[in-house]
Amino acid sequence: MTNGTKAPTIYWVVAVLGLLWNCIGAYLYIQTRLNPDVMLASAPQEIRDYVTNMPLWANIGYGLGVWGSLAGSVLMLLRSRHAPNAFLVSLVGALVSYLGQFLAGVLGPAEPAMILAGILLLWWYSRRAAAQGILK
Repeated sequence: MTNGTKAPTIYWVVAVLGLLWNCIGAYLYIQTRLNPDVMLASAPQEIRDYVTNMPLWANIGYGLGVWGSLAGSVLMLLRSRHAPNAFLVSLVGALVSYLGQFLAGVLGPAEPAMILAGILLLWWYSRRAAAQGILK
């Protein structure tokens, strides 16, 4: 595809679904930061303790994971060639965040698998779109 051609409909579907998915993550991140007692009220005590005492490096990873992925989705909607890089930052951030949870003994297998799969899918799809000339 050249810069003058339209992106296929599936591209827009993936980009919009990615944005919606990442908006949920951003919402949960903000709510956990603004009111952790309410957001974590039903969580086990060890999770609440971990969030309260999360190491700085894991906290930075968490932020990069959430905001990198949201930025990647926005960049996909803008058809920016920088979208794959944002998803890569998100992937690294998420891995760092999950490492912190793993080391603290509070990591469950389902959530990381689902989130990492989502980031990897968006990273792969945006790289593919860039290679096809959809991203500028």
